[in-house]
Amino acid sequence: MPNAIALIPARSGSERVKDKNVRPLAGHPLLAYAVATARQAGIFDRVVCSTDSGKIGEVAQRYGADVPFLRPQELATSTSPDIEWLRYTLDRLGEHYDLFAIVRATNPFRGPDVLQRGLQQLLATPEADSIRAVELVKQHPGKMWVVDGKVMRPLLDQSQLDVAWHAGQYQALPEIYVQNSALEIAWTRVVSQTGTREGRVVAPFFTRDHEGFNVDDEEDWARARALVDSGEATLPRVDRQ
Repeated sequence: MPNAIALIPARSGSERVKDKNVRPLAGHPLLAYAVATARQAGIFDRVVCSTDSGKIGEVAQRYGADVPFLRPQELATSTSPDIEWLRYTLDRLGEHYDLFAIVRATNPFRGPDVLQRGLQQLLATPEADSIRAVELVKQHPGKMWVVDGKVMRPLLDQSQLDVAWHAGQYQALPEIYVQNSALEIAWTRVVSQTGTREGRVVAPFFTRDHEGFNVDDEEDWARARALVDSGEATLPRVDRQ
């Protein structure tokens, strides 16, 4: 079995949901569920939180993640690409791992079985450099428009079609998937060989139900609380106080 590391990115300075990573949801900070998920999956040799904040680092450690160092501020801005902190973390750790998984704190309803399924799928797909979580789009790009002055045109060229996608029913359109942030697993070689976190060949990992739910703004936060309160979605078990 290849050795693997779980990386939990948790920078400070969240703009749309203040202190999102350490904000309590059902009694625990959001970050706690990502740590618990990674630990309970039983497939990682190490669980590391990458953060620029000592406060967030303390929370991560309290719930069982390693925080061997803090991320430099310049790698923790709202526009910093993931490849920067990822490359920095893997290099700074100085340890070899065959695989890495990005387990984001913003997906509270993704349980350990998602990580287990993801790893099994990647190992069973030798032609893939990585897998990435996706789900069917609700707003189809075939019905999207670009405004150009006083007129607009379809985002996608549909001039060759007998019936344009924007004029058809959703059920008649080709299936299109959008990525969500529930899971990414990749061979670590892709970071050095391609300068990306996903490589050149990416396999789809299809999330189910609320597994792909992402907390991105206050509306999402309110919905997450409602899903927990109603029992429609289940949070991973957290064993710590």
